[in-house]
Amino acid sequence: MWSAAEAFFECLAESGPQVALAEGERTLTYAELLGAVAARGRHLRALGAHRVALALDNGIDWVLWDLAALHAGLVCVPLPSFFSAEQQRHVLDSAGIDCLIGTGSPGFACVENDIYRRTVVQPAELHPGTCKITFTSGTTGQPKGVCLDLDTQLAVARSLVAASASRNVERHLCILPLATLLENIAGVYAPLLAGARVELMPMVQIGLSGASGFDLMRFLQALQAAQPHSLILLPQLLLALVSAAERKLPVPDSLRFVAVGGGRVSTQLLERADALDLPIFEGYGLSECASVVCLNTPEQRRIGSTGQPLGHLQVMLAADGEVLVKGARMLGYLGEPAPQGEWLGTGDLGHFEQGFLVLHGRKKHQFITAYGRNVNPEWVESELVQQLPVAQAWLHGEALPANVAVLVARFSNTSDAQLQEAVDTVNRGLPDYARVHHWLRADAPFSTNNDLATANGRLRRVALLDHYQRAIDELMAEGVPA
Repeated sequence: MWSAAEAFFECLAESGPQVALAEGERTLTYAELLGAVAARGRHLRALGAHRVALALDNGIDWVLWDLAALHAGLVCVPLPSFFSAEQQRHVLDSAGIDCLIGTGSPGFACVENDIYRRTVVQPAELHPGTCKITFTSGTTGQPKGVCLDLDTQLAVARSLVAASASRNVERHLCILPLATLLENIAGVYAPLLAGARVELMPMVQIGLSGASGFDLMRFLQALQAAQPHSLILLPQLLLALVSAAERKLPVPDSLRFVAVGGGRVSTQLLERADALDLPIFEGYGLSECASVVCLNTPEQRRIGSTGQPLGHLQVMLAADGEVLVKGARMLGYLGEPAPQGEWLGTGDLGHFEQGFLVLHGRKKHQFITAYGRNVNPEWVESELVQQLPVAQAWLHGEALPANVAVLVARFSNTSDAQLQEAVDTVNRGLPDYARVHHWLRADAPFSTNNDLATANGRLRRVALLDHYQRAIDELMAEGVPA
């Protein structure tokens, strides 16, 4: 058992007779949960597992296997369903997974229901203390593995319990995939430490599919069924909730603490939520810091900011405005040296206003979609220009529910149908969060003549956004349901 796990499970034991997990009619008390976790942990050890990947839908079993890996002292690797098949294979191979729970994969043999095994001759060396490897959603073609120890994850969870304590959260509904580190820590570990009840539903019942599919009515029905006290939402889901409430659609009055993060949240949207008395609290975090770094709270809240740093860490700004974090950091990326120094650079730019962190944007070109997925546009653009009909491509999706590409045709007689075929070909090899959902034909090639590219062909992204902003806004208004 991991050294920090014993104290964690002892804390859970204090809530013995209370319901810990619920999925439809199936419930487990804290005492039953601990028994099931211990049994599954022993079973994993008996199978000879060392590195366990979870490829299950949201539900009680996902949580039990995750905690069983902790109990058995094994490395757990959540496998996001929204990754492409190629990306999932990359995760399994790069992390040296020898036990896969959920859906099978080439090279794995089924040993019993939902459990698959394979022999790994030379597993990748891990940073000492690694108990979880969470893979980013891929700022390049292949996602990167972030190695975390248990102490850091639990420090985040404890700080979140303290931050929401005044709202007396007794029932949390998991909305995001459990393979998302934010929901794993803030939506499972934190509620369990608080002795709360964690409500779980399959993703289709929540109304989410892939990285961007969304069914509003199913989402609202799930909220009505669970009557949760707390939720974790991405900006696009918050927009859906606020819009539904404004249209007088049924929104439960049980909500006490709704955290929103994973992307930029507009001040106007938060003000709309305030007008409806929705308890929304914006936050900020990243996998490299084991999720949440800053959070607005009922006692300390400032609209337009991501809140104040949590109690277990410190935040400061570098000379160029980059946000630096101390006290909560990854052990390192999988396959790379451990980071040096006390302060971890986040790649985000910001400033403080009376102790509240306000973010400006990211240092690099990557953008974050409205569904919280990181996308490096250069990756997708490079795939597009390899298609014969496409000479140049620019992808935009910052804070949008769908990605938009502006395409320069290679030939004057290239048809829209040929461009669409090229887009379709590229999309088949991409995870859904990185795909081109809508596209526009450029009114001219990107060049120094119109200041849309440099002399060596590099895109001027700010200029491109200024040039095509109105067209993108019109396209999104026509092509994306409100």
